[in-house]
Amino acid sequence: MAPPNDKITEQLIEEGIDPSIREHTLPEDLMAISVASVLLSFGIALFSEMNFLIGGTAGVAFLTQYATGFSFGEVFFVINIPFYGLALWKLGWKFTLKTFVTVFLVSLCSDYVPLVFEFGDINPIYAAALGGFLIGTGLLMLFRHKASLGGLNIVSIYLQKFHDINAGRFQMCVDVIIIVGAIFLVDVMAIVYSILASVFLNLILAVNHRRGRYLALD
Repeated sequence: MAPPNDKITEQLIEEGIDPSIREHTLPEDLMAISVASVLLSFGIALFSEMNFLIGGTAGVAFLTQYATGFSFGEVFFVINIPFYGLALWKLGWKFTLKTFVTVFLVSLCSDYVPLVFEFGDINPIYAAALGGFLIGTGLLMLFRHKASLGGLNIVSIYLQKFHDINAGRFQMCVDVIIIVGAIFLVDVMAIVYSILASVFLNLILAVNHRRGRYLALD
């Protein structure tokens, strides 16, 4: 059986369409990564303001930030470094480079958002929904442009690409495990709102990110 991408290519050729339209151009990638990084940075800054958690390497960065006082951006950039090996080995240098640029931008911007934007008094349920939406949408944009937020996002992309395991469902399972594991480190209500945010975030991924659905995806 031919892989989904080969079927898509054959269908495009049969319809007289240039198969190269499956690939995003460099300006499109740069625009998407930039916008996604801004969305992610605002979502992360909102979570940090509310003392919420998130799964994956970002969750580890949050916990380290709360425990040590180091900024999220500093910790997030450093702990992502080991995952670039898997990305380069299995997902290619283009994906790895895009992911590195994204991690750098998010690490930088997330630390500067509070300096230029004040959130004020926000209902925690609304904050969970809005933060989950911002981060989920940012991740979705990255996935469609063959990039990621690094860390366990790299693992989830790898599992979906090579083992047909849904990225959103995998990420949700990991997120819940990390959040539950932090029960002795943060306020219980913060964990409850964090789980709610995780549901919003991963619902966007589970519904919208399907292998073979979009021409730009491998």
